[in-house]
Amino acid sequence: MDSALQLRVKFDANKLVAENEIKSSLEQSKIVQKLTSDYEENAFFNLFRLMCLSEIPYAERLPYTENIIAFISNRLALPEGFSYTGNVNYIVPCYNAMLLEAYTRLGKAASRETQNALNWIKQYQVLERNQSTAWKYDGICKHGGCMNAAPCYIGIGKTVWALLTYDEFTNYSDKAVEDLIEKGTEYMLRHNLYQRLSNHAPISAHITDIMFPQAYMLSLTDLVYIAGKANLWADTRSNALKKLVNHKACDKGNWKIDYTYSHKGYKAFDTKRKVSEWVGYVFNSSLSAE
Repeated sequence: MDSALQLRVKFDANKLVAENEIKSSLEQSKIVQKLTSDYEENAFFNLFRLMCLSEIPYAERLPYTENIIAFISNRLALPEGFSYTGNVNYIVPCYNAMLLEAYTRLGKAASRETQNALNWIKQYQVLERNQSTAWKYDGICKHGGCMNAAPCYIGIGKTVWALLTYDEFTNYSDKAVEDLIEKGTEYMLRHNLYQRLSNHAPISAHITDIMFPQAYMLSLTDLVYIAGKANLWADTRSNALKKLVNHKACDKGNWKIDYTYSHKGYKAFDTKRKVSEWVGYVFNSSLSAE
């Protein structure tokens, strides 16, 4: 097991980790070495690389991560929320939520950047059909539309994931966040978490694929994380997802990545050729919450 994943397991279990162990684990991790081996001064590179780094506890201590955070805080974080270009027109649900989650995981839940992104969700995110948003900028009208009569399911899923992480990392201190999670998860459960209401087909591309870490698309990994953190497995509307997860297993408790996203800054933690310890950890942790 990579030393970065060992750190993740201990962090998630609230185990105290000595400073020298944190330092050596980050230094020895092949994943960390892979993620810090290259750099481009490009918005998407920095955005996706931060998503990858945020899966590793204490990664914010790395000078490399500090530089990525500085780029995003200076270029993509606006008073209104996170923009994927730095222009206010391009604040959209998926990227705003993903960066909120990454900043939260990297110890910046209380930061101005995170709070601005959270306030954008509270003020503008739609979590139900046939609702209008007060957000006036036109980025949400592109790529099929983020908040039309039927809101973008990816945006809702990413928002729920981010809010669940924020809720946990801030000790469940914000009632408004919990209310939004409840609304979002109920909407997702009505879709059996991944199916269209009309014909039960998968809602979007890659929603039944296993990938790690996350990118802008909603994947099976995202849904499994959400189901575990929001305690959705006991709801019968999660049965279709559970069946899919079991069907995808290589053997009991093991899964492989079956989709690798290709974009500047994004690096999968494992290949498709072998069982993914990271996916296995996330899936088994979620399913054990049943």
